[in-house]
Amino acid sequence: MTKPTKRLQHDEASPPARDAKRGQRSAQNGDLHKGQPGKADVQPGQPGKADVRAYYERHLPHQVPEGFPIFLTWNLKGALPKRVAAALEQQRRRLEQEPRRPGETDPERQMRHAKLLFARRDHYLDTTRDGPMHLRGPQAAQIVVDSFVWGVTARYTLYAYVVMANHVHVLLMPRVDLEVITQGIKGYTAYQINGLQNERGRVFWQDESFDHWARDDEEMHRIIEYIENNPVRAQLCGRPEDWPWSSAAWRQRLGWTRGAPFLADWTPLVRQAFQPDSDSKSGGVG
Repeated sequence: MTKPTKRLQHDEASPPARDAKRGQRSAQNGDLHKGQPGKADVQPGQPGKADVRAYYERHLPHQVPEGFPIFLTWNLKGALPKRVAAALEQQRRRLEQEPRRPGETDPERQMRHAKLLFARRDHYLDTTRDGPMHLRGPQAAQIVVDSFVWGVTARYTLYAYVVMANHVHVLLMPRVDLEVITQGIKGYTAYQINGLQNERGRVFWQDESFDHWARDDEEMHRIIEYIENNPVRAQLCGRPEDWPWSSAAWRQRLGWTRGAPFLADWTPLVRQAFQPDSDSKSGGVG
């Protein structure tokens, strides 16, 4: 069992002006509307083949297993206040001081700790009414959905996603470098939503992202259920399929079964589904 890792996104840690330029380049050079999808000459690994390649962001080595779905989570800049971050750090230290469980390996212990910390972090993001909520508006949320489905299949295979008011979850299997995928999605959405909200130059996404690769089909299905039930846990809707900015909303309409990949032919349907006058009906995200 491999522990989730924390990755630093150097594009989102840049000064606002530089961040805006990078987002603009993403919008102009292939993210969604123009040009080619970017670097697409990396062949994906075979499912179940645990080849590992590494890339570096801010000199931090990050291991990416080829041929496995990756569960990605990132939140808005400032969505996790310092007091919450400090509390998470205190909990991490307490966990490290706990006696080791009988028969538990180091990777298993690290995985268990990571899941506990992730659950507490995600619960805060789901329940807080403080901090930035830039994804609350339907138009902003749809920009993120559009960016997710646009990358199919040139950049990745898409399995599940959800957009919340202050964070997002997505499960995908990369077909190009993961760095290309995250920078493309984060750069494009930051640029477009900042423009929509008249906040050009604002640092949009938190520079830290969290990810975990699904080691088998059983874990993959658990992750999909976790992603699609996020709005239900946050008490925003009664059923996963009632949340418009989630893969669950499209399962029945498209015949998209859990565990199956999103088909590129479905992209226009998802992107055309949102209408600006639906704001009053949906009430926004979160």
